[in-house]
Amino acid sequence: MSPNNDRWVENRTGHGRLVPWAEIWNARELIGFFALRDLRVRYKQAILGVAWVVVQPAVTVAAFTLAFDRLAGVDSRGLPYPVFALTGLLAWTYLSESISRGSESLSSNTSLVTKVYFPRLIAPMAALLPPMVDLGVGLVLLAVLCVAYGVAPSAALLLLPVWFVLLVLTALGPVLLLAALNVRFRDVRHLITPMLQALLFLSPVAYSANGLTGVRRLLYALNPAFAVLELARFVLIGGPWPGPAVALSIVTATLFAVAGLVYFQRAQRSFADVI
Repeated sequence: MSPNNDRWVENRTGHGRLVPWAEIWNARELIGFFALRDLRVRYKQAILGVAWVVVQPAVTVAAFTLAFDRLAGVDSRGLPYPVFALTGLLAWTYLSESISRGSESLSSNTSLVTKVYFPRLIAPMAALLPPMVDLGVGLVLLAVLCVAYGVAPSAALLLLPVWFVLLVLTALGPVLLLAALNVRFRDVRHLITPMLQALLFLSPVAYSANGLTGVRRLLYALNPAFAVLELARFVLIGGPWPGPAVALSIVTATLFAVAGLVYFQRAQRSFADVI
């Protein structure tokens, strides 16, 4: 609703701006509302509650250790494999949770989208917040594992804020694109789970991309998740520098985010009509 009167305002755009920062700031409390509601729904009636945030990665890392370390003998860049795998898994979990939940952020709020005006960007942006809670708990688990295996972070830990911004940026593009597409094409929701499962094994989560060189490494670096996953080990646990190929991945992630914003802003004009 308009702040100056009681009339309904629908389908208003950001007046040609790619990101309506002023409107988003004025509606910042709504971002918190969406995020808190999502957290409550996730852990409602769950016996273990937030403990699942620790149980799930612990079980997955154990499975990765058996399959990739003990059986396949993958290169963990000189790091204890459980620490190596958990670091990649934490970054990947944030990306996958943000994408899967963000893609439903508009279609699951049909009544709000059709009846009440709010900056549409708020819904997918709010979906980026709840996975941060899981990431924070996971980082505590990672710290415990580092102490247990005697792994000490390097001075690269100072780059943690930069890595975190890159993590959010990498998730932003797919979230905006899929959220907008899911409004018009409901088949999109059925593609997200298998797509994320495939990307899990096509990204350096349980293994390192160190074995790839030359053109193959550059092609692999076109994956937007490549940089944030490889840099996670460099920043969080003092792993080796992944090389200049991360620059290509960062460019890809940035272009993806811009493309997602552009498409979302254009598509939002018809959200209320087609949702």
